[in-house]
Amino acid sequence: MSQSRLTELTWREVRRAGERGIALLPIGSQEQHAGHLPMGTDTLLVEETVDRALDLLAREEAPPEVVRLPALPFGHSPHHLFAAAVSLSAATLGAVLDDVLDSLVTSGHHRVMVVNGHGGNDEIMRLAVKRFALRARVTVAACSYWTLTAGEEAGRPDVTPGHAGWFETSLMLAAHPRLVRTPVPARAPVDPPPLFDNPPHPGLTVERHGEWERVDGSTDDASGADAALGARLLDDRARGLADAIRAFDTASRPTR
Repeated sequence: MSQSRLTELTWREVRRAGERGIALLPIGSQEQHAGHLPMGTDTLLVEETVDRALDLLAREEAPPEVVRLPALPFGHSPHHLFAAAVSLSAATLGAVLDDVLDSLVTSGHHRVMVVNGHGGNDEIMRLAVKRFALRARVTVAACSYWTLTAGEEAGRPDVTPGHAGWFETSLMLAAHPRLVRTPVPARAPVDPPPLFDNPPHPGLTVERHGEWERVDGSTDDASGADAALGARLLDDRARGLADAIRAFDTASRPTR
C-alpha cells in the first residue's frame, strides 16, 4: 500500500503506515472569489494538485508511501469577510494545525507534509510547522502549491497566484469548469492599484483598509482565462509537488 486515504484506513493500518510513510495534509479556505468562482476555490485547487501529484507518483516503480488526509476546508480569510467567508482567526488556525499535527504523531506518524491552497494561510502554516518540529520528534514540510513548478512555467508570473484572477480562473476552468460562472466579465482597471499587490517599495508588505472591497474581490482581470493553459499550469504544479514529495521522502526516510 504505497498510497492511501486516512479516511479509508483502519487504525492498525494507520499505525503501520505511520512507521515509514508521509502523512499529507491539504489546507484550503472558504471565501469570496469575485462573482465567477465558488467559495471553495482554494480547497478545490489544492486537492486537485495533490491528487494529480499522487497519481504521478503512483506510476513510479517504488513510489513514496503517502497517507492523504482529508483537506482542512477552512483557513484564515478575514480580508474576505467584506463579501462572504468562513474564516478562522490566525490563532485558531495555528491551534487547529497544532492539534492535527499532535494527533498524527500520537497516532504513530513521524513525517508530515502540509500543502496549502490559500495565501492567507501561508505564514500561519509555516510558523506551525517550525513550532511543531521544536517540540516533537518528527520531520515536517510545508509548501503552497502554486510555488512548486517542474520548470515548464507557461503562465503569467505577474498575476500568479493572484486571487480570483487569470491564474485561478484558468485552473478552475481546467479542473472544475461547471463551477465557473461564464462568461467571465472583464474587470475594469483599478486606479490607484491596491497596495497589497503593488507595494511602493521592494520588500515592503503593505495593507490598507478597504482595498479588497475596492477591487471587487479580485487581484486582476480574469476574462482572458484559458482552460487549456490552466490544465498545463495544473500539471506543472502537480509535477512540482510530486518532485517535492519524492525529495522530502528521500531526505527524511527512516533508516531503521
